[in-house]
Amino acid sequence: MLETFFNLIPTGLLQSLIIAFVALGVMIPFRLLNFPDLTSEGTFPLGGCLCALLLVHGVNPLLALLISALAGSTIGILTALLHLKLRVNTLLAGIILSTMLYSVNLRLMGKPNIALFNYPTIFSFFTSNNFSKGALLLILNALIIGGLYHFLLTEKGLRFRAVGLNPAVAAHQSTHLTLYTLLGLALGNALNSFSGALLVQMQGYADIGMGVGIIIHALAAMMIGETLIGTQRLYQLLLAPFIGALIYQQIQGLVMAMGLQPSDFQFVTGTIVLLTLIIQFKRRDKLMGLSSFKKPL
Repeated sequence: MLETFFNLIPTGLLQSLIIAFVALGVMIPFRLLNFPDLTSEGTFPLGGCLCALLLVHGVNPLLALLISALAGSTIGILTALLHLKLRVNTLLAGIILSTMLYSVNLRLMGKPNIALFNYPTIFSFFTSNNFSKGALLLILNALIIGGLYHFLLTEKGLRFRAVGLNPAVAAHQSTHLTLYTLLGLALGNALNSFSGALLVQMQGYADIGMGVGIIIHALAAMMIGETLIGTQRLYQLLLAPFIGALIYQQIQGLVMAMGLQPSDFQFVTGTIVLLTLIIQFKRRDKLMGLSSFKKPL
């Protein structure tokens, strides 16, 4: 079992560096805007399907990544508008668009999957070993996390964070709530689509079902990271999805090494989420000096 687990570590690390983008994209609306968003279930495969279509038509791999990210950001804006203008519940807005995107993705590809082994990708410029791929993905993670960190320390970044912390106070300070909500959803879903496009280029094929369950995987990674390093400071909040993704994917590798079927992964993922929720709840309860079962006097 251990030998199988160690053999899976390199592949798991590559996948975790891609899942980290999705976890970060989910964290932005969830934590920074207090806007629970499920659109990633549709924007992740949208990025992959659109990127595959562009590569087949000879588009530069880097440009295909950027276009895919832009498409995801557009869907994020639509999710925000459904909530802001039509008063649709945030979760329902994401579900509606994710459901619609399944048909859009299938229409884009014209078939359930596309092989890309004969087309250039951003990984084609490097050697085909996992180390070079991992180094590229690590650099991309560092650039995005670092850029987001510096933005959130600026005046506009502080206003952005204020929208999620206290919208009433933010509005009183002349902060444009709609604008920053649109920005947050656009940024989060751009990362989701960017991640899907990266995965397609790395694995060499796109599949219509590649986004199934991605939201629960991203949430599991985010919550594992938050449980381990906390969220008290801004850098912790931004690093938690990345660290959680690294650990979560190795847990998946361990599950595979134990001989469980791929169909069991969703159950394991749900269990991980429940355990992290319990740990976080107990930690908050301890900090407050209260028992969750203690009745008020």
